[in-house]
Amino acid sequence: MKLLPLQAALAAVLLSTAAGLSAKPLVVCTEASPEGFDIVQYTTAVTADASAETIFNRLVDFRPGTTDIQPALAERWDISDDGLTYTFHLREGVKFHTTEYFTPTREMNADDVLWSFRRQLDPNHPWHKKTSIGFPYFESMGFKDLLKSVEKTDDHTVVFSLTRPEAPFLRDLAMAFTSIYSAEYGDQLLKADKTADLNSKPIGTGPFIFQRYNKDAQVRYKPNPDYFRGKPPADALIFAIANDNNVRLQKLRANECQVALYPKPDDIPSIKNDPKLKVAEMEALTTGYISLNTEHKYLSDVRVRRAINIAFDRQTHVDSLFGKGNALVAVNPYPPSMIGYNTENKNPPRDLDKARALLKEAGVPDGTVLTLFTRNGGGPTNPNPRLSAEMLQADLAKIGLTVDIRVMEWAEMLRRAKKGEADMVSAGWASDNGDPDNFLSPLLSCDAVKSGENYSRWCNKDFQKLISKAREVTDNNERAALYVKALAVYDEDQPWISMAHPQMFTAMRDNVEGYHINPLTNNNFATTQVK
Repeated sequence: MKLLPLQAALAAVLLSTAAGLSAKPLVVCTEASPEGFDIVQYTTAVTADASAETIFNRLVDFRPGTTDIQPALAERWDISDDGLTYTFHLREGVKFHTTEYFTPTREMNADDVLWSFRRQLDPNHPWHKKTSIGFPYFESMGFKDLLKSVEKTDDHTVVFSLTRPEAPFLRDLAMAFTSIYSAEYGDQLLKADKTADLNSKPIGTGPFIFQRYNKDAQVRYKPNPDYFRGKPPADALIFAIANDNNVRLQKLRANECQVALYPKPDDIPSIKNDPKLKVAEMEALTTGYISLNTEHKYLSDVRVRRAINIAFDRQTHVDSLFGKGNALVAVNPYPPSMIGYNTENKNPPRDLDKARALLKEAGVPDGTVLTLFTRNGGGPTNPNPRLSAEMLQADLAKIGLTVDIRVMEWAEMLRRAKKGEADMVSAGWASDNGDPDNFLSPLLSCDAVKSGENYSRWCNKDFQKLISKAREVTDNNERAALYVKALAVYDEDQPWISMAHPQMFTAMRDNVEGYHINPLTNNNFATTQVK
């Protein structure tokens, strides 16, 4: 039947309304600006969310909400009996993003995998020196020594040859720094002398296509219609950047965003009581800590580090920041749910007189100033950085130490911390793969001193031997025993103030569906929608 003009107009309105109801933009209030989009240069969770979880994929990834490995760009893999050879069989038909600045001429294949790994591995690769800060994860986790070669046998088969067995290797390949880039796009940028565009105009195979970024304001994406797992249900994805967790909650209540990351723990009861809001929560694999720069004057003396540790009122600090029951007081660098947690390690009882005596013995003058770097906005491992810093400042004042608090923007703090400028750095870490090595190698290894990720600049040869050995053995009991010994060395030297293992929360509107809170704290919105 032919529609009359009025009927046609009404039908058009109804169709438009139906389309609007079926897919809506998803606005996520996030806590900081990403450092960039060339994820192999960075280690922060906010940058991973804005790039690795949206734009890129890896050979394998984690099943949503778990630390279990599942196929991704590789459909399957084979491991040799000696654990030295991994053969990955790539998924066919995977497309790279088409944007106004790049149109791919082929599908993802083995050349892209080789480009992505050889760029970090091979000093002679044309892209190896196209970053001023190197490849911090690749370097701090010893991948340069681990990977003997990365070769292809055909367009859809890639073979990794290792120099030694590596127990967490598959889990490592699910981490952000192993994201697969387009070799074709890399060649295009190199030829045009626009290599900086890799960090500002990214191309991947992931669920969302990058559109634009306004620093300290928002990142905008559109759904990838060719995503190999299916087009995401959200009509658009927008990261609205708000450093202050109070602002994020206000925006959530006003429906200016539908998901608010990292609300303050003391706001959780009121969020749960709001009929229009809900909370996802989980015991995440995270730790909050303060690094003590062991290369700096006075802090190079273990007696001074011990004095600081026994002057710090951990329990009051944790209760004030997170509320009772929302975080564990930390002892070791990683939480007790992971293998090799040393139960013999104990935080020393608070003893101000003993702390003063240790400082006097070490020759530290009364009133000595120590700088503390901290961020300007709250995150999962520290919801109120300024309060945290002021509490430490008050504790150390009681033993004659003056803390000079330097509050700065997140990326600037990280840049300066990696250069070793601070005496102390308030930091946090979320596991990338559920393995203890992911805490110890990136944060406390000798390789991580070279990359700058080890803010304590602590390189202990005994500790290094133990964690290196633990990477090579596959028996969990043997690995656990090695980590127990390594953590005993850590406890003896005290390069950190271990502070807290917090509970993780994500607040959202009650009509948000398909979100999976992650024990690794990553946020992937490929299946999330606003109904």
